[in-house]
Amino acid sequence: MIKKIKTSLSPKRLLSLFGLVALAVFAQLGSVGAQTVTQGYSSDEPLQRATIVSLVQDDPLKVEAASLDNIERLHGVVVARNDATFVLTAEEEQTLVTTNGRFEAFVSNENGPIELGDFITVSRVNGIGMKAGDIEPSIIGKANGVFDGETDVLSTSEIDVNGVTQKVAIGRVQIDIGVAGNPLFRPTQTNVPGVLQRLAENVAQKPVSAARIYISLTVFFGALIVAGTLLYSGVRSSVISVGRNPLSKKSITKSLIQIILTSVIILLLGVFGVYLLLRI
Repeated sequence: MIKKIKTSLSPKRLLSLFGLVALAVFAQLGSVGAQTVTQGYSSDEPLQRATIVSLVQDDPLKVEAASLDNIERLHGVVVARNDATFVLTAEEEQTLVTTNGRFEAFVSNENGPIELGDFITVSRVNGIGMKAGDIEPSIIGKANGVFDGETDVLSTSEIDVNGVTQKVAIGRVQIDIGVAGNPLFRPTQTNVPGVLQRLAENVAQKPVSAARIYISLTVFFGALIVAGTLLYSGVRSSVISVGRNPLSKKSITKSLIQIILTSVIILLLGVFGVYLLLRI
């Protein structure tokens, strides 16, 4: 004789089961939220994995290698398609960029060896990071590894530092990515008018110190004063000489032309000196 076994779930057991399911769902959601989301961007140049990139000006859907010129648009690091859990892109050929998580990034020893916990910023080599100091306004993240410039070197590059050629080593190091302001940044008060600062930087194509700007101004105004004084004296003396001796007008005019040419040369030398002071 077979007995029927009746089973039933009491309200208490139903509540317990519902609680277990809810906990599992929330745990899964938390796991999803912790994953890295990578977005696809277009680019006008091929960008390798681990390249630090910035958004292109006036085009938030395009990226380019990060540099000192676009550091204010610093955005993230290029990753491989299989490095991220979620990829937000519809095109296979797009450049994949992550703005958070722990990934490898290209770095150099331009600002010294990189130690664990150092802040990473943009270097003079496009797309390559370096140890941040107190003059860089932004960082791409914090180093989770070390790079001394002697081991695990991938390549080398030459950079220009205030007119001096410097050779730097390039490697890769894991960083905790997160674009932010540099906590070490110490803004300097240049006491230079903004228009003058921008003009000097446009001529030099790089940041220029206040001391260099004021020295350049001194050279320029010095040349201007010398040229102006020489020209004024020459014209005045020529007019007086012609008035006293009209017959010598031809020779006096010839001397005046020489004085004018000399003044122009002095002024041009002053301008050239300013250019050299700003560029070197």
